[in-house]
Formats: sequence, C-alpha cells, structure tokens
Amino acid sequence: MSFRKMMTCMLAAGVAVSGLTAIAVAGEFDGVTVNILTRPGYVIAGRLAERGKEFEAATGGKIVVTEVPFAEIFPKIQNDWSTGTNSIDVGVFAAGWGVELDAAGLLEDMDPYVAKDTKLDLADVAPYFREFGQKVGGKTKLLMVDGDFQMVYFRKDVLEKAGLQPPKTWEDYLDVASKIHGQDMNGDGQADYGSCIFKKRNAQSYFAIQTVAASFVQTQGTAQGFHFDAATMKPVVNNEAWKKAFELYKETGKYGPPEELNMDIGDTRAIFKAGRCGLLIEWGDPGPLQLDPDATAVKGLIFAVGAVGSKEVLDRATGKLVPVTKENAPFSVDGINYAPFAAFGGWAGAINAKADQKKKDAAYAFLSYMNQAAQSNVDVTIGATGYNPYRFSQLASTDLWVKAGMPADLAENYMGAINGALNNLNMASDMKIPGAQKYTGVVLDTELARYLAGEITVDEALKNIEAGWEEVTEDFGRDEQIKAQALALGTGN
Repeated sequence: MSFRKMMTCMLAAGVAVSGLTAIAVAGEFDGVTVNILTRPGYVIAGRLAERGKEFEAATGGKIVVTEVPFAEIFPKIQNDWSTGTNSIDVGVFAAGWGVELDAAGLLEDMDPYVAKDTKLDLADVAPYFREFGQKVGGKTKLLMVDGDFQMVYFRKDVLEKAGLQPPKTWEDYLDVASKIHGQDMNGDGQADYGSCIFKKRNAQSYFAIQTVAASFVQTQGTAQGFHFDAATMKPVVNNEAWKKAFELYKETGKYGPPEELNMDIGDTRAIFKAGRCGLLIEWGDPGPLQLDPDATAVKGLIFAVGAVGSKEVLDRATGKLVPVTKENAPFSVDGINYAPFAAFGGWAGAINAKADQKKKDAAYAFLSYMNQAAQSNVDVTIGATGYNPYRFSQLASTDLWVKAGMPADLAENYMGAINGALNNLNMASDMKIPGAQKYTGVVLDTELARYLAGEITVDEALKNIEAGWEEVTEDFGRDEQIKAQALALGTGN
C-alpha cells in the first residue's frame, strides 16, 4: 500500500464514527444485513465494501456488496424489485436510471430520512447533482456517491513539444490527434496513440458518442435536451448533426489503438496510465488516476478541458448544420457552442421501497455516510475508487487535491475544467426517463457498434436509432414519456 493510500485509510477510519453519530449509534443495526448490487471491480464497488467495514464497526450493520457486469445491473435490480424477490436492498447505479424505477414505484422516498439527517449537508452538493441526480419529481430518491460528466484530456507535455494547443472543437481534436499519433510518448521505443476512446460494444461507448454529439445538437440550455423534441418525443437523431458526430467519432479510430473497438474503460485507463495516449475522452478519473503508483509515466501530465465544442449546430427545423451565431447558440463563446455532457450523471444509491424497515434505516444510514463530505471528500481524490467530485467543498479549492499528491498546476487545471463545465448553462443532461437504458445502452449502443465495425452506413445507423427510439417511446406511452422528459429536464412538475 502506498503512503498516500495508507494515510487516506487512516483518515477514513478517523472520521468513521463521527460521520455516523447523527443518524446511527453503536449497535443500532446489529443483526441487520444490507445487500447492495453494483458494477464489478474495485471501481465503485471497492470503496462501498471498504466503507461498509467502517459502517459495520460503528453500527453493527453488515454491508454485503454484490458485483455484476455493467449491462446486467439495471435489469437485475428492476426484476428483483418488481417481482417481489427483494434479495437486493440497495442498488448503486446511474442516477438517471432512477426515473424509470421510481415510475414503477420501486424506490424508497428518502425525504423523511433526509429531514432528520444533520450530517448530509445537501446545500454543499452542486445543484446539478442535487436537483437532477438525487431527485425524481422533486423528491430525494437517490443519494450520490459520485458526480459524473465527461471531459477531454490531453498530454500537456506532448502537445507543448509539438507546438499544439488543446482542442476547442471536435475538428481540432482530430487535427491534434493526427499530428501526435505515432510518437513515442512514454520513452519505451514504441509508437503511441493520438486518441484513446473506449469503443467496446455492450459497454460504455454510447456515452462517449453523446459527448461528441451534444455540442452539435443542444444550443438553448440544459432544459432543451439533445435526444428528443420535448413537445412530441420525436427523436432528434436522424440529422446532419448526429451524422457529423458519428463520422468524427469513427475517424478518431484512425489515431487510436488497433484493438480500440474491443476496449472498455478499464482497457483505455491502463494504456493512458502507461503514457500511451495523447488525447482521450473520459470522466473525471484521469485527474487523480495519474497519481497512482502504476501511472508514474504520466504523473502531473494529463490536463483537461471541460468541454470541446462545435462551430456548427443543428437547425432543428431543417435537420441541417448551420454556423454558430449568438442567436442560434446564445451560450456560445467565440463562435463555438459548448455543451458539456453529464454522461451517466454519477453513481447513486437507491433503496428498495419494499425492503424491511430496519434494512431501509440501515441502508439510508450507510448511503448518507458515503455521501457526506467527511467521507466523500477523501474518496473523490483517490483515482482507483472511480468517484468524482459532486460537492462544493470538493470543488471550491485545490487544497484537497494538492494534499492528495496532485501538482498545484494540475490541480488548478482540473478544478477549473470541472467548475467550468458545471457552471455552463448549456450543460447537456444524460437521458433520465423510463427506458433510458434501452434507448441508449441497447439501441444507440448497438447501431453505433455496427457502424464502427463497418456493418452498416452512418445513414442506416441513424435511421435504425430513430426507429428504435420511437419503438421504445411507444412501448412506454408517448404522453407519459413527454411528461417524464419534462420532469427530467426540469420543465415539468
């Protein structure tokens, strides 16, 4: 164990009891077992298990974390809770999935618990995560353990050596990638890659394509959305904007690893930590991940830009791309429309509404413990946890990050990029309506993968996505989906 991690563990142990005193007492949950289902690996699951040991020592409540492949999380929870099996007490999953589960009456309302919780400090949770991540229909149905959106990262040393600036547009991204591709970026004598993006099918590639598409499609602020026409729920996908995004996304593969189509997030993280990537699309993790012992080749070198944008945006009336103006893109800067994408929206915990009350009490106490600043302000600085900032206390100063070992200039850049994105009024929201996982994790992911593999053309892919999204909407009911979309984007009540 590294010295930094050892000190982190000591600090975590020191705050364990104090973080629980307001909502739990020693022995209160003796004999109670809380079963949590989430993703596999140390990322997300590992820290839940570690904090679970602290929780058990302080309260007697046992935390059991079960891991399943990413694609199985939602259907397993939905099936377990809707059939009354109730073997799962807590799901830790994408915050946006909560809308569909709540629509079926499966999520416990946490507001009564929150009202009694003096340690939670919701005012410290950034508005996007507090209002769009934790709440459904104005009620707290989830608690964040992580705050997610995607940024573009660049090797500062590699770009400076080549005399290049960080990309501002997606065309810039391709230009920079093409000029640095093939260089030896880590001194091992091998040619490295201009761009690294996780593009594996049935994984998380469908998030990265939305990061590219958002700046072409959304121009009027978060409430506009970039997937549907809010008034009709007709897909806004089969047009020149999404076509351009698909084509750019595929072209990045010219400057990526040969096996990129089979690479998931863990694979790309391994190669950028090894110093083999000049540019990458990622969540907030690369900032602290470069401090890990296996990332010495890039420590202090992976910098971020909060968003990459476009000089062209979608005219929704015609389906065509048009140049950015202040009239059609009021939040644009210097002729570029930015729409940072809250990909996944963050990992959050939800409680099974049909669980035994004692389990609910213990489950809430544990999720509150995870969410509280005393714990989360430590967890978000450790790259291996997969947890990214979501509290003002994590974003207001570089102190936490410098203390964790981040060089001061990197900490300033990292905080600046995150705050810049979170303060952008045109931030694009992840899909948060019933069927969200099917719209994106199935339909979008499948057709994108087929296009990237050369099985179908971009026009066929977009036509298939449009038809697939229409089918999902009809299955759930168009009128109900219109109402759900308004709630998700903050325009309904």
